[in-house]
Amino acid sequence: MLKIGITGGIGSGKTTVCQIFSLLGVPVFYADIVAKDLMVTDAVLIAQVKRAFGNKAYFDNGSLNRKHVSDIVFNNKQELEKLNSYVHPAVFRAMDVWASQQKSSYVLKEAALLFESGSYRQNDFNILVSADEDLRIKRVMERDGVTHDKVEARMRNQLSEQERLNKADFVIDNNGTQLLIPQVLHLHQVFLDKASGGAQQ
Repeated sequence: MLKIGITGGIGSGKTTVCQIFSLLGVPVFYADIVAKDLMVTDAVLIAQVKRAFGNKAYFDNGSLNRKHVSDIVFNNKQELEKLNSYVHPAVFRAMDVWASQQKSSYVLKEAALLFESGSYRQNDFNILVSADEDLRIKRVMERDGVTHDKVEARMRNQLSEQERLNKADFVIDNNGTQLLIPQVLHLHQVFLDKASGGAQQ
């Protein structure tokens, strides 16, 4: 079974692309959603977070005190890297268990910080959903009802588009000039062919 990573900058439309793959019967592992779940269910991860950020990191009912944690890590790169060094390995473990339960020729792992976390190295191939920055900013402002500056601040925590392009094996263009479905269908066939031929990069 091939493992295919899929990522894109905020507002690139990677979730929409993943939904198209899902309609084709491809299982999708949403790393960011799983990470949020693990923060309140994985005993090892919970202990690490409490040790690093204090017992205030969790409320008495066991839910994550997101404000407390985000206040610490938001403008402190070192603290953010510390948090990620706990969360990413937990997500890797969960992905391995999940993938072993799938029966398809290939699976997708969707993650916002696929390249930043280094997890792209564990995949056979990686897809970038790409769109121009101005268009991505416009989409997020409309979607989340936030200001231009807020979107730019979130973008600063991610790699530049050029850095992502340099690391990606395949690119899906989501600038609105090319239809998404034919691009997804093409890659779907590519991965089925590679899986059946046992092709590895």
